[in-house]
Amino acid sequence: MTVTAGFGEAGEAGEAMFQRPPAEVRHADELAALRADDDDPRPPGWKLSLRAARRFIVGDEQAGISRKFVGNVSLVERALVTLATNRGLMLVGEPGTAKSLLSELIAAAVSGSSALTVQGGAATTEDQIKYSWNYALLVSEGPSARSLVPAPMLRGMAEGRIVRFEEITRCPLEVQDCLLSLLSDRVITVPELHGPQGLVFARQGFNVIATANTRDRGVNEMSAALKRRFNFETVFPIADFETELDLVEAESATLLRQSGVEPPPRRDVLEVLVGTFRELRGTAAQGERMSTVMSTAEAVSVAHAVGVRAWFLRGEPGAAADVVACLAGTAAKDSPEDLARLRRFLEQEARRRPGPQWQALHEARHLLAD
Repeated sequence: MTVTAGFGEAGEAGEAMFQRPPAEVRHADELAALRADDDDPRPPGWKLSLRAARRFIVGDEQAGISRKFVGNVSLVERALVTLATNRGLMLVGEPGTAKSLLSELIAAAVSGSSALTVQGGAATTEDQIKYSWNYALLVSEGPSARSLVPAPMLRGMAEGRIVRFEEITRCPLEVQDCLLSLLSDRVITVPELHGPQGLVFARQGFNVIATANTRDRGVNEMSAALKRRFNFETVFPIADFETELDLVEAESATLLRQSGVEPPPRRDVLEVLVGTFRELRGTAAQGERMSTVMSTAEAVSVAHAVGVRAWFLRGEPGAAADVVACLAGTAAKDSPEDLARLRRFLEQEARRRPGPQWQALHEARHLLAD
């Protein structure tokens, strides 16, 4: 078995082997161009100025910089200013609203790397956040810098880079609170090491971007002390239909190419897919709320499945019938009632919509798995 240690060893030709290279690899040319032309003042330790980082994230058509985050530009600006003031940044919102993507893009712009990431969960421990030990060396030599195994937070402080903490509220409270002294004093103490080796001070450029989704609120609610060390920004779902449709089309087309699917997704089919998702999100006001989050990310996933199903089973682009067949896996995740709500939508609402694809969606309702 051959294991590639990193993107630097894989080279450009090797990038195609990876399912999802990080932002600094996917957009390496744009980052290099922005750095070469960036004459604006930048915060200490940053690879780009605030204006260049904003352009990298929200795009600049004239400079050939693609738009990577579809959202409020002022949100991006506030997030960058927060990090420049050495406050931690907390991104909250519904699942699938691109919080993780935004944190990845910001880390790539600010630090040149988004790789220092902690994935929060019930099994996350403090040593996965700060540091652990090479126990073979620890037993043979005792505590030393050589036997210390740095985790993302220690590396981020020592190298002056952004650390991403995904789904922080999934971690137990005592694990979350290990960040208190790191964010206040900007130092990690290693009690086993004596003298200067026992203190790791944060270099300029270090900061933390955490994410939490509102569906997990109350699972492991953050302490008031930890909340005070972050500025909170809410990432909302995309409000405009055409903007969301364009995003789903672009992202699903990329995924389909990576999956070996030749034809691009049909826009008229994506229109009914995105329309269905938006309707099922919007019905919350009438008390018909889906317990499953019908997010833009889920819409991209379904569009990808539609194209794969149609191409590899029939050699055709996806159709409305494929949308129905692929929707059940999204709608039935949390509650059996969600499948009933989706069925009612296909039976009662889809047939009232104008256009052949909506009618085809209604006629294919029998394909919805029980």
